[in-house]
Amino acid sequence: MPVSTRHCAALAAALLAVGLPAFPAAAAPQAPAAVGAQAPRPATLTVTGEGRAAAAPDMATVTAGVEVSGASAKEALAAQSRAADALLDAVREAGIADRDVRTEALALSAVYADGPEPGSAPKLTGYQASQAFSVKIRDLKRTGAVIQAMSDASGDAIRLHGVTFDVADPSALRAEARKAAHADAHAKAVQYAELTGHKLGRLVSLDEGAGGRPRPVAVSAVAFDAMEKVPVAPGEIEDEVTLTAVYELR
Repeated sequence: MPVSTRHCAALAAALLAVGLPAFPAAAAPQAPAAVGAQAPRPATLTVTGEGRAAAAPDMATVTAGVEVSGASAKEALAAQSRAADALLDAVREAGIADRDVRTEALALSAVYADGPEPGSAPKLTGYQASQAFSVKIRDLKRTGAVIQAMSDASGDAIRLHGVTFDVADPSALRAEARKAAHADAHAKAVQYAELTGHKLGRLVSLDEGAGGRPRPVAVSAVAFDAMEKVPVAPGEIEDEVTLTAVYELR
């Protein structure tokens, strides 16, 4: 049976009398959640640290060779080969392994002299042949003896270009330099934090500069001139590391 409009009105009035809504209320829209304010970024401090480490060398590399002249290219090359063989034989007899000897240069060139008259064409007088080697000496105490043996074997053909002292494994030296660089950077950061009324926070980043490898000590060939024997002074090998560190300040 259809409900009359009069009955609906009466029902609504009754519901209102007991404090109930006559019809379901529409859901009120909820306010969007408040977005929390972002915490301020902490202040940072950037410092540079430098570290050095030194160690006694444990190896040497000698650069030496032979140079000869001949009336023809064939003659010059033959003389150069004999002198080079004598030098290599002496190196092997001194206990140097083949893996530690390497040819660095090989050359053959014509030799000219000025013409008999001014402006005349140069005159070919012969040829010059040369060969250079690098010899790695792992027993540092034998450096002078090996150089002397090469010189004795090659005679007047010997050409000594120099000797370089180094460390066979530079990783330990680099590690010491890094340790010193890190300590230097941290000490600077602590001091700057105190000077500005802060406390040093966590380490944010650490970058090592391009420092290369430990620098070998070179001794020029001039140091061996007019010596009956060949003394050597290896000195020390030095490595250096530079790094940049960023810390937070509290």
